[in-house]
Amino acid sequence: MPQAVIDSHAHVFSRDLPLAPGRRYAPNYDATLEQYLALLDQHQVAYGVLVQPSFLGTDNSYMLEALHKSAGRCVGVAVVDPACHLEELVALRAQRVKGIRLNLFGAGTVDLHQAHWQQLFAHIKALDMHVELHAPSSMLERYIAPIMANDVALVVDHFGRPAMDQPFQIDPLAYLLSLADNDRIFIKVSAIYRIFRQPQADSLNRLLSLFIRTFSSEKLMWGSDWPHTQHETEHRFSDSLNWALQHIQQPRDRQNILYRTAAAFYNIKGDDK
Repeated sequence: MPQAVIDSHAHVFSRDLPLAPGRRYAPNYDATLEQYLALLDQHQVAYGVLVQPSFLGTDNSYMLEALHKSAGRCVGVAVVDPACHLEELVALRAQRVKGIRLNLFGAGTVDLHQAHWQQLFAHIKALDMHVELHAPSSMLERYIAPIMANDVALVVDHFGRPAMDQPFQIDPLAYLLSLADNDRIFIKVSAIYRIFRQPQADSLNRLLSLFIRTFSSEKLMWGSDWPHTQHETEHRFSDSLNWALQHIQQPRDRQNILYRTAAAFYNIKGDDK
């Protein structure tokens, strides 16, 4: 176990919150900050990154309240309207929000070349924030190119979401892997159950080795994906942490993926807690 661990991907919410129209999922349970912090304590995880759930849309108030209550233990990633003003982003940044998330999984085709998107990315760049992208691997080239035209820092969720049980198909992943030399692009090592229906050790080792070899562990960060929406019954926080500890073989890679990459990227310092 590394001396410190950062969970770079988790969600908090209440079932009673207003839900976004057009959502793909609606929870029937609560995932509270108190529950999450208890899990961090139980597993000796120092810090967490709270990512606004897509089913809550652009109302970030619950997450912002959680950031405040976490007393410096968590930072956030918000969801915003693409036409939001610079002042809104400034206000979010002042509340420990480090970036914005685009969850384009199941969203059809979104044209990120449009002026309002490009203006948003320019604001993100100016504020030294980042964009977090969740999209199928087959759509990454369509989305990443217009984001990176603004030279913003980019985090790609969940290994780039290769097709379920076909993660090693070269064509969908080729574009993402070709970007490994771009020092502004980072990958979240998370949510293996969204890639494999029944993860096996050899498949996990192969996937991790591919990304460590291509991007280096300095570009990878582990996330629990708690509370594992739509996979709650078969997955637990401990499963996410244990598979990382078991399958990241080299101590240096383990330290980078479980702590150092996220600490540097989110500017998390030990005395912030």
